Amino acid sequence: MTEPIIEAAAAGFAYRAGVPALSDVSLAVHRGRSVALVGESGAGKTTLLRLLLGLARPTSGEVRFDGVPLHRGRLRDYRRSVQTVFQDPYSSLDPRQRVDRIVAEPLRGLGVATGRAEIGGRVAEALESVGLPSDAASRYPHEFSGGQRQRIAIARAIVCHPRVLLADEPVSALDLTTRVKIIDLLAELCATRDLTLLLVSHDLGVVATLCAHTAVLERGRIVEQGDTTAVLGAPSHPYTQRLLSSVPRLP
Repeated sequence: MTEPIIEAAAAGFAYRAGVPALSDVSLAVHRGRSVALVGESGAGKTTLLRLLLGLARPTSGEVRFDGVPLHRGRLRDYRRSVQTVFQDPYSSLDPRQRVDRIVAEPLRGLGVATGRAEIGGRVAEALESVGLPSDAASRYPHEFSGGQRQRIAIARAIVCHPRVLLADEPVSALDLTTRVKIIDLLAELCATRDLTLLLVSHDLGVVATLCAHTAVLERGRIVEQGDTTAVLGAPSHPYTQRLLSSVPRLP
């Protein structure tokens, strides 16, 4: 298998009080093989995501990008290659900005594109890719539904053609019908744009649909990981078994 794009190598993290939030976490994200992080609230998913985004440094071990420790001067390249979609489509978009400026933010901030025509073309292409009409660029976030706002957030994330999309519970704030549409959109983008997904989710149905590899976090440790079909179909760890047994089922 090729070298991972992103890799946590025996990574640990402790807050100032000394309580470890993560311990000896090893996880690799390979091109074209989407990965899910699952676990209950407080398991350490958000802390691990912060390390993988470069927003915090491990207190032990390291996070690598293309085989090089992340904090050795490659953060700009990393930001171009790795983009994020957050959980809440209402709070993740600046209500004072028009959609074209929101989507163009990574292009300007990372210096990917500078000319007005180039930026406009990239924004239009991103909005079309997520299924939004051409006039969306001139409107404001409050004019859109929750599902449409999440499409805007996804357009902003893909506008600079990243290699990896880190998605933190991207559909949990949406109604069921809209959730299915966003899941289908993410699957389509991964297939058509050579995009690899790292998904944080408590919804095992979403995980099974989008991710080939699943890692299960319990109290800051990965207790089980492997092919999603194996982890969810025949879990070996008691914690994973409890997670699966707690999934609501219709009679």
